Amino acid sequence: MPIFEYKGLTKDGKSAKGIVDSENLRAARAKLKKDGIFVTDLRDKKKASATAAKKKQGSKTKSVPVRDLSLMTRQLATLIKANIPLVDSLTAVSEQVENPTLQEALSDIKNMVNEGSPFFKALTKYPAIFNVIYISMCEAGEMSGTLDMILIRLAEFTEAQNDLRTKVKGALTYPVVMLTVTIGLLFFLFIFVIPKMVTVFESAPQLTMPWYTQAVIDISGVMVNYWYLIIGIGIISWLLFQNWKKTPRGKTQWDSISLKLPIFGEMNRLVAVARFTRTLSTLLTGGVPMLTAMQIVRNVVDNDIIASAIDDARSNISEGESIAGPLKKSGQFPPIVIHMVNIGEKTGELEKMLTQVADAYDFQVKTKVDAMTGLMGPVVLIVMGFVVGVIVFAVMVPMFEMTNLAG
Repeated sequence: MPIFEYKGLTKDGKSAKGIVDSENLRAARAKLKKDGIFVTDLRDKKKASATAAKKKQGSKTKSVPVRDLSLMTRQLATLIKANIPLVDSLTAVSEQVENPTLQEALSDIKNMVNEGSPFFKALTKYPAIFNVIYISMCEAGEMSGTLDMILIRLAEFTEAQNDLRTKVKGALTYPVVMLTVTIGLLFFLFIFVIPKMVTVFESAPQLTMPWYTQAVIDISGVMVNYWYLIIGIGIISWLLFQNWKKTPRGKTQWDSISLKLPIFGEMNRLVAVARFTRTLSTLLTGGVPMLTAMQIVRNVVDNDIIASAIDDARSNISEGESIAGPLKKSGQFPPIVIHMVNIGEKTGELEKMLTQVADAYDFQVKTKVDAMTGLMGPVVLIVMGFVVGVIVFAVMVPMFEMTNLAG
């Protein structure tokens, strides 16, 4: 027999809650009414438990904005640095954060830590919020007793990575918008404007069309009659391209191509190198072992070609050799990076050298992004103006000839 949870009021106006077994909701409500309870909420206990479990599972798969995570990390670091116990610090921070997903995760993590679980172990329950870098550094900080310093470095690292990602996305937004506008304008001209002009031209049988005008008319005819095929082919091509990129072979080939693209290839390499140096520096400074740090970094660069070079360097390190040799042999890292890594290994200041390289490459990425943004705008406008100008010219020449014939 189904069991129902209820909330209600007694005849005295006092709150009442509990469970009642009955055949259905209607019978349960009648039973409670007979017992003198005015029901305010009544639900199937099994369904309510399933909904709660589903909601809790959903919180584990939801990510949170980088800004919220960074702010929370700084607040937690400040409290721990003030010698406030970790459980109390988590309690205070969970009450301050505004993001409900992060708040729920912190409350659960606090309970797990309070029950004796290590902090970094509790973080692994929420992989969508706390990535492997975050968890690895917290583990190193917790083991070494420097969790407050590690959390501050994590906040700085998270903000730096977010700034880099934002700059790159910002550089791509304007060209994409302009390209979309251009394509939309061309569709409008070919599908709506040019067919009307063709009707005008057909009213003058003696008019001879120049080859470029005829080409524009033919293209317009194809787009008017087969526009659905053009859109369909475009969508299918895009989906096939995305599926190809997801295959191991396709991803490797695309990663290789992305490093050789005009303009964008150099920027992609700069971004990957900046991620490599910044992440490795942060992990090593946080006390993460070199082999573990290299394994984490290979996944952060998000490029199979550069990741392969990092794998070779990791194998060298496991055999007691240097990291600089395989990086140089791969040909994927700029000479300055190899030079700084080599000096860092010899002087024992690898973390410091990597930080300097990361700062330099972050600046280069910003410079390249600004230059590309400034260049792409005029280029797209010139291309758009040229294409539209050709179409207008192809239409206006016959119009002038029609005027001459009429005269």
